[in-house]
Amino acid sequence: MIANFRKLFPSFRKISQCSRTFSNVKNDLKTEYDAIVVGAGHNGLVTAAYLQKSGKNVCVLERRHVIGGAAVTEEIVPGFKFSRASYVLSLLRPQIITDLELKKYGLKVYLRDPNSYTPLIKPGGLDGKARSLLLGRDGEENVRQIAQFSKKDAEMFVKYEHMLERIVAAIEPLLDSNPVYLPHVLASATFKEKLSQLPSLKSLLQSVPSEENDVSAFTELMTAPTTKILDKWFESEPLKATLATDSVIGAMISPKTPGSGYVLLHHVMGELEGIKGAWGYVEGGMGSVSQAIANCATDHGASVFTNKPVSSIIVENNEARGVVLEDGTEIKAKAVLSNATPKVTFLDLLPKGSLPQDVELDLRSISYESPVTKINVAVNELPNFLADPNKQKGEIMPHHRATIHLNCEHSDLIHDGYLDAQRGTFSKSPMIEMVIPSSLDPTIAPPGSHVCLLFTQYTPYELRDGQWDDATRNLYADTGKCLSDPTLAPPGSHVCLLFTQYTPYELRDGQWDDATRNLYADTVFDIIESYAPGFKDSVVGRDILTPPDIEKIFGLTGGNIFHGSMSLDQLYTSRPITKLSNYKCPIKGLYLCGSGAHPGGGVMGVPGRQAAQVALKDLK
Repeated sequence: MIANFRKLFPSFRKISQCSRTFSNVKNDLKTEYDAIVVGAGHNGLVTAAYLQKSGKNVCVLERRHVIGGAAVTEEIVPGFKFSRASYVLSLLRPQIITDLELKKYGLKVYLRDPNSYTPLIKPGGLDGKARSLLLGRDGEENVRQIAQFSKKDAEMFVKYEHMLERIVAAIEPLLDSNPVYLPHVLASATFKEKLSQLPSLKSLLQSVPSEENDVSAFTELMTAPTTKILDKWFESEPLKATLATDSVIGAMISPKTPGSGYVLLHHVMGELEGIKGAWGYVEGGMGSVSQAIANCATDHGASVFTNKPVSSIIVENNEARGVVLEDGTEIKAKAVLSNATPKVTFLDLLPKGSLPQDVELDLRSISYESPVTKINVAVNELPNFLADPNKQKGEIMPHHRATIHLNCEHSDLIHDGYLDAQRGTFSKSPMIEMVIPSSLDPTIAPPGSHVCLLFTQYTPYELRDGQWDDATRNLYADTGKCLSDPTLAPPGSHVCLLFTQYTPYELRDGQWDDATRNLYADTVFDIIESYAPGFKDSVVGRDILTPPDIEKIFGLTGGNIFHGSMSLDQLYTSRPITKLSNYKCPIKGLYLCGSGAHPGGGVMGVPGRQAAQVALKDLK
């Protein structure tokens, strides 16, 4: 069917500006710059933009043919533009959008409402029909939706949301400030070093919730299992399971894992267009975020180069003095800022023996476990869910715009998927998040078609009985099977993005080969078919990314989407490790500007901005 796609949509023009080499470079590659940024992920581009706006001469070197890192748009299936890795926007800090004038440079966001849709397979209620749970910004409608399952939960949900809002408001100052650097507050630190930590200490003190009950709730969110927290507030499983998905997304943990509540907070910290907690689809896909940041940087004079893989960082007299490209080219600089993961930055790119042994030991202990397999799907018609049938063919309904949660009738289903991955097999009943950005964005799919993006868990990095080959990918994809942005697919078609958990990085008895990939994909599609019959027949193309694929393509160690787990032992003063939590390292002039630094993962931009500010102080 793919071969005949152009015949089906002859008038559709290929518009994939973010899937080709970045073309805004105004200068040839020089031999020396004030600063070099390794990697053109969104954080690296933010770093470059802030440095260049401050008058520094900056060069960004990207390994791939396309900028953006995980915030990228690629046309894998002709006519369909996939947000191939990250897929929704909320966490990008408003001040960064303002500082870099991203709207001026092309950023356009479609706000989603509703935000969440959980269809159920089993019938219930007095009418015996399939039910669903639809949640959005309308508080009264949320109460009505939840009351289908529990009137008590409908009342408690309002209080629960207010509790989360108060805690998020309290800890928000921590997002926009450097963490307290513990080595500079200890007794052995100099007075100047201690004085330098006052702004961070102020932010830390401001983050303490003002109400006693909120202090208790915050402590619980940071340390307790999500199931314990939700069981205290609610009784209906569809609601608890839907909420629990935020606590495990992208993490090799279960809702029953202690401390899983923090990731839930991380996903409600966002803001768009002045609306707290709002999420949206970016016109043209997530690559448009990176494109806008790059446009800002280059407009101020920065140079951004693709197809320039860095092989090593030059270190002379314990100072970073530049980089060496894979082709042997040396480029000198006063500062090197790395958007790569801590593992790649400090253990792969630095000459051996550059770091103290205790620092290297801590770096090697960072967890990069990932349960994620992303499946990007091109479909020629909208999914038609049994719980909420389409009124007419092709009509976009409210739930098509939301994140669609599948296999989320009960928290135990999520936990069972996690246990499968822990045993070295991909989940036979994976947690699936489907989004259809073409429901709001008409630029990403042909008319009448759509982009469906599937974020799935749990899949191990290494499989117990084989490897991630094409057959395994497809088998998994067919177990499960996108609609706000019309720029992502030709008219009448859609792009579906499937985010599934849990697929371990390493399988117990083998590896992710093509057969295993297809096997997993088939599993996912079969599950989706049970919720929306006809889905499998609508598929015209798919792109399956297991944890090893995510690592290989995007450079994300272990396939971890956050540049390292977001567990309590790898946050704030411990991100990536205590001795490197100030964006610096023992090598003068080398900085970490990616999501492995505070405050962590997501398309947020804060690590890039904070690292740039630290470097600017040193470059004066």
